[in-house]
Amino acid sequence: MCRSRTPATVRHFTVFPRALSADSRTPPGTQSSSSTQSALLDACRAVLTPLARLAIARGLHHSDLDELLRAAFVEAALDAHPDVTPHRAVSRVSTTTGLHRREVNRLLQREPVTGAKPTAATQLFTRWLSDPAWRKHASLPRLGAQNSFEALAQSVTKDVHPRSLLEELCRLGLARIDEASDRVELIKERFAPAGDEPRMLGFVASNVGDHLRAAVTNVLADTPPHLEQAVFADGLSPDSLQELQPLIREQWQHLLRTLAPMLQNAIDKDAAEGRAQDQRVRVGLYAFHAPMTESSRADVGSGEDHHKAPRRAARKTGSKETK
Repeated sequence: MCRSRTPATVRHFTVFPRALSADSRTPPGTQSSSSTQSALLDACRAVLTPLARLAIARGLHHSDLDELLRAAFVEAALDAHPDVTPHRAVSRVSTTTGLHRREVNRLLQREPVTGAKPTAATQLFTRWLSDPAWRKHASLPRLGAQNSFEALAQSVTKDVHPRSLLEELCRLGLARIDEASDRVELIKERFAPAGDEPRMLGFVASNVGDHLRAAVTNVLADTPPHLEQAVFADGLSPDSLQELQPLIREQWQHLLRTLAPMLQNAIDKDAAEGRAQDQRVRVGLYAFHAPMTESSRADVGSGEDHHKAPRRAARKTGSKETK
C-alpha cells in the first residue's frame, strides 16, 4: 500500500497556554476535564521516560525513584498549602497526595536535601570564557599580579589557592600548562565534563530542573513569567543536521559572551549598593535531534493529536503559536 509523505515543517512555538478567562479556569482542588487530565499524563510520561532510561542505565531500581517521587509529592503539597498549621499538615498532605498518613509523617521527618553550588573552578572557567577583560586571552602567564591566571583566580575567590584551581581545570580537561613558557592555555570553549559523571548529572539536575520549573510555572500561572520557547523542524537529512551544529553552538557562545558580563556587573552593582541579593537566574540553550519514528511521521499535519505543538508551517511576523 502506497502512503503519501506528509510535508516536513518548521514550527516556532511557546510552551505556555493563552491566559484562561475567569469562568473557564478550573477551580483549585477540583477535577480537571478529561482532555486536560490526558494531556497532563502525556506530559508526565514524556518527562519520566528519559529519567527511567537514565536510572536503568545506571542501576537504579523503581524503589529508589519511588521514594524520591513520594518525597517530592509531600514537598509540593506543603508548598500548595503554605498556611496549613503544623498539627493539620499530615492530614492535609495525605488528602492532597493520596499517600497514607503514616507514610506522610515518615517523609516529613526526612532531612532536607540541599542543591550543589557551582565550584570555584567552574566559576573561574566561566569568567575566563565570558568576561571581556579575560576572554581575549587564549593563554595567560601562570603567575603575576595582572593579566595572569593567578590574578584571574583571585578575582573569583581568595579562599582557594590558584594552583588548586589550575589543577582542577586540568583534571577536567578545560586547561593545560605549557611547561616551557609557564603559561596556562584554555583548551575548551564549553564546560562539558566528560569523564566526570557526577558533575554531568549535576548539570542534568540544575539545567533540566530549572527548565521544567519554568515550564510548569508558566502553565500554572495566570500570566506566564518565564521565557520558554523552541524551534522544531522535521524532514531533515543527517547531512543537514551536521551542517547546523556549528551554527547552534555559535548562538550559545554569543549568548554566553553577551549575558555573562552583564550578570556579573549586576551582581557587583547590587553588592556595592547594599541591595538584597536573594534572587537567582539561569539562562540556557539546548538542542536535541533524533531520527523520526513512524508515529512522529504520522503526527505531522494530522491535526488529530491535540496535546502536541501545532503541526503547521508557520513563520508569522509578530505572532506566536501557542499550545
